[in-house]
Amino acid sequence: MIMNPAGSPESPPDVSVLLPALDEELTIGSCISKIQQVFRENSIRGEIIVADASTDRTAEIATSLGAIVIHPKKKGYGNAYLAAFEKARGQYIVLGDADDTYDFLEIPKLLAPLKNGADFVIGSRFKGTICKNSMTPLHRYIGNPVLTWMVNWIFGTRFSDTHSGFRAITKQALSRLILKSGGMEFASEMLIDASRENLRIEEVPINYYPRKAPSKLHSFADGWRHVRFVLLMKPLPFIAVPGSIFAATGLVLMGFFYLKGDVESSHLHTFILSAMMLMGGIQVVVSALLMKTYSVIHGYENKAGIIELFMRYHNLEKFLMFGSALAFLGVLTGLNIFLHWIRTGFGGLSQIAEAIISLVLITTGLQVFLFAIFQSMMLLNETNGQG
Repeated sequence: MIMNPAGSPESPPDVSVLLPALDEELTIGSCISKIQQVFRENSIRGEIIVADASTDRTAEIATSLGAIVIHPKKKGYGNAYLAAFEKARGQYIVLGDADDTYDFLEIPKLLAPLKNGADFVIGSRFKGTICKNSMTPLHRYIGNPVLTWMVNWIFGTRFSDTHSGFRAITKQALSRLILKSGGMEFASEMLIDASRENLRIEEVPINYYPRKAPSKLHSFADGWRHVRFVLLMKPLPFIAVPGSIFAATGLVLMGFFYLKGDVESSHLHTFILSAMMLMGGIQVVVSALLMKTYSVIHGYENKAGIIELFMRYHNLEKFLMFGSALAFLGVLTGLNIFLHWIRTGFGGLSQIAEAIISLVLITTGLQVFLFAIFQSMMLLNETNGQG
């Protein structure tokens, strides 16, 4: 049902308010009543869409109050919004939780910047008032600040509250975003995508209130989902580059101490540490390349830059051969140590440095070989990866 004081009920609404709901029968009525009050007092043609995945009376209450209730096919915070976006018809789209932690009477504060040219508005709890018992100390002083800092640092943004659920965006701006995440990481994805599209984003201070029902958040699981998603969006500079530095440092140190000689008696522990740095760094680099490929294939990023070299099948064949060659060279080095042991009458082994080098060559060869195989598997259905 559209609240339409300025026209017929069939007219397209000015504002669509979207509420994901999971067992919110205690608060859904209050949320809808506040939204309808805003519509009346500001002569707004508006609609309320509740994306419901509840087992209680949430849907029944929402329907009785005139809201449009939909039931997303998949559960999850992001999936609820993705389903609601398909139904929303308003020029401005407001997002908010159905647990009454956000004051929907503040909707005009979010709409004002949109009417003045902004594309996307975020209600910042940290610029406004966080009421007592509305946010746990873990979320207030660690979780939200750390995740916000991470997004700002990696993507060069200046948000104060990346995980606020109270937002507003124009329908035109929303059409420019390619949103896919079905879980809580949807909040991060929306901001990151909006920043990449160079949308005009503004923040306004809002109030944040305690929940009446138990929270559905899982602090560590949901926090990890956000971290994983952010790293997925930028794996090369923040995973591959440190891994490359680690590997290069290990390689240089190994070469230096090996050429200096007398590794077994003077620099054995440093030599072993260098080998660990080399192998660990290479593993981090190939993992970042796989993450980047996954991100490209699933549409989180465009194929560009160095990753294109690792998404061509003829290059992957070269990596297979290179990895095999490294492993084979390592086996030959180990075999030479074994033959030397036989020639010396099975006495004590003194070629510890060569044994470590053999281990590094075999391990690194396997890393490169398996990387090429996994990369090829991910590209099986990627037609552009066959160049």
